[in-house]
This record gives sequence, C-alpha cells and structure tokens, in this order.
Amino acid sequence: MENEKELSVEDKKKLLLKDANKIIIKIGSSTLTSEDGSVDREFMSNLADQVKTLIDLGKKVIIVSSGARIAGVGTLGKWSRKEDIHYKQALCAIGQVELMDAYRKIFIDRDLHIAQILLTKEDFGKEERTLNIRNTLFTLIDEGVVPIINENDTVCYEEIKIGDNDMLAAHTAVLWAADLVFLLSDVDGVYDKNPQDNDDAKLLDIIQNIEESEKGISTTNKSSFGTGGMVTKILAAKKVTKYGTNLVVAQGKKKNVIVNFLEGKEKGTIFTI
Repeated sequence: MENEKELSVEDKKKLLLKDANKIIIKIGSSTLTSEDGSVDREFMSNLADQVKTLIDLGKKVIIVSSGARIAGVGTLGKWSRKEDIHYKQALCAIGQVELMDAYRKIFIDRDLHIAQILLTKEDFGKEERTLNIRNTLFTLIDEGVVPIINENDTVCYEEIKIGDNDMLAAHTAVLWAADLVFLLSDVDGVYDKNPQDNDDAKLLDIIQNIEESEKGISTTNKSSFGTGGMVTKILAAKKVTKYGTNLVVAQGKKKNVIVNFLEGKEKGTIFTI
C-alpha cells in the first residue's frame, strides 16, 4: 500500500477490506458462549450474517472456532468441574456435535454450507498432512463451503496439542496464505495495561513493531471460559505478520463487529506488517 504509514487508522481499516481476499475469523470460547456457558446462538446468527456479507463481496472465509468443551457441558449438564483429562476429552466429543449442529442450522439459513476440520499440532508439522489440509481447504472454499476448524481435543495430549485457538488460527493463516486474521475476543483490542484494573488504560489502534510495543502491553487479562489471553494473541500476531498477514483483535460480542471494523466504524487493534 502506497504511503501506508501516513494513512489514518480509519483509512487503514478500509484498505484492509479492500485488499484482504482470504480472511480467517477466530472465535474464542468466551465470545461463542452466553453467561451460563451455553452456545450463544444470537452471536452465531450475527456471525453468519457477517460471513455472508464477506462472501457476497467476493471474500474467502475460514472460521476457527473454540467452544466444544463448553457446549459439552451445556448439553450434558455435568462434569464441568471434573479436571480429569478423559472427562475433558469426553466433553469435547459431545460438545463438538452440538457446536457443529448449531453452526449448520444457522448458516444454512443464509444458504451457506459448512464443513468441520479437526487438527492437531502434528498436522502442521508434516509436509504430506499440510498439503492435504491445504488441498481440502481450497476445494471446500472453491465450492462455496465455509470450513470451520477446531483443535481435535478428543485425541490431543500435551505432545500434540497446539494449546490455544489463537495459535491454531495463526498456523492456519500461514498454511492458507491468508491476508487477514480476525481474533474475536472479550476485549476491544490490545491495551497498554489491563483496562479492568486501570481507568487510564489506552487502546492501541495499530501496532507495527510488535517486539517494541509489547514491552508496554499488559498481558494479564484472561477470561474464565477461554484458555488464552493477550499473550497468545501477541504470539499469533508475531507469527502471521512475518508472512505478510495482518491480524486484528476486536470485541466479538459487538453486533457486526467484523464488517463495521473493516468499514472504519468500530475500534480494535491492528497488528500489521
């Protein structure tokens, strides 16, 4: 982009939509769930509307979605406090069905078909698997199907676990050569300090030198439903920007947050190259 650094933040946001053809939307557990931990279908419905809008504009969209374990708790109504790994994996197995069924029913109302892809760290570390993932993604998207990716928590153990879907989105972005990654979170973006504890916290609209900027960023805030916090978002941003991909952190619960952000009407933080 010519004279990119001289552009206003609002103009930068608008150029992101103009230039971004391949977009990944990552949804955290706290964004996908209601206060009681059940799947937030109102949010999911608005997400489907936004995905439809992007596709109608000629964009290609992949979703990286958390929420299987929480959906499992909501479906079964028990085991939520059991920390045994087998119970956690069983909840994910149950919840993944509920989660994808909710996506399917809501997206089909917009004439959008979805597909489920479950991955582990090993899938990104072997060339043959990586090629298979890429080919599957291209085939689905070429046929107008929206891929929904999650970590395969039912079989994952520490050695093959990616650990957080911020990083899963980053790995997918590199594999797919995405133009833009949206991390929908429970915060408006990246602040210089925790806004929950500091009234003078300032939202950072744009970050171009991540290593320098992170020295003054508070990374302590973390939601009760999510597995990650600001640390993983910064790690994800470091990974994707090395490959020329921009990354946005924004408040996922706000209606039409993706479309509004890209039109310069919503706040958030842009990590850019």
